[in-house]
Parts: sequence; structure tokens; C-alpha cells
Amino acid sequence: MKHQDDEARCYDAHMRTTVRIDDELYRTVKEQAAQTGRTVGEIIEDAVRRSITTADSGSDGPLPPLPVYGGSGVLPGVELASNAAVRDVMDGDGPVDALR
Repeated sequence: MKHQDDEARCYDAHMRTTVRIDDELYRTVKEQAAQTGRTVGEIIEDAVRRSITTADSGSDGPLPPLPVYGGSGVLPGVELASNAAVRDVMDGDGPVDALR
């Protein structure tokens, strides 16, 4: 005999709804579904999950540390706070090894 809570859980696991999406986007999703042997619903569910995961991870948190490689640091005269100064050094005619 099924319990009422079990029926509620089953219903919530596979909620049906109607959404409006751009026609071209739908055609693209439908094509991807056909190519991968999945349903349109599975493609959309995965996209929503990725979107939620990305939103939950947030870009407001601290960034992971950048990798540090051996070297002597910044070249003399290069101001990292100035994009133009970095670009000038990168566009210079010096050997590539001098930039390492």
C-alpha cells in the first residue's frame, strides 16, 4: 500500500510545467537532444542545473590563488596596474625569453 508521503515525493521528483523559450533556441536544443540520444527535457534540466550551480558558486567570493612559477618577478619598469605598460612590453621586439 502506497503511503501519501511517497506519492508527494514522486510527484515532486517529476514536476510538469510549461515554459516559453525562443523558437531558434528550442530548435537548437532539439537538435542537440537528437544528436546525443537524450530528451529535450534532459538537455534543459542539465542547463538549468549548471546555471544554478554557477549562480550558487557566485563570483562574489574570493578567487582561487593564481599559480606561481619560479622566476625573478616582474621585469624592471613594468607596472602591472597599467594595462598599457604591460601591452607595450608584450608588443616589444625583444626576445620572448626576456618576458619570462
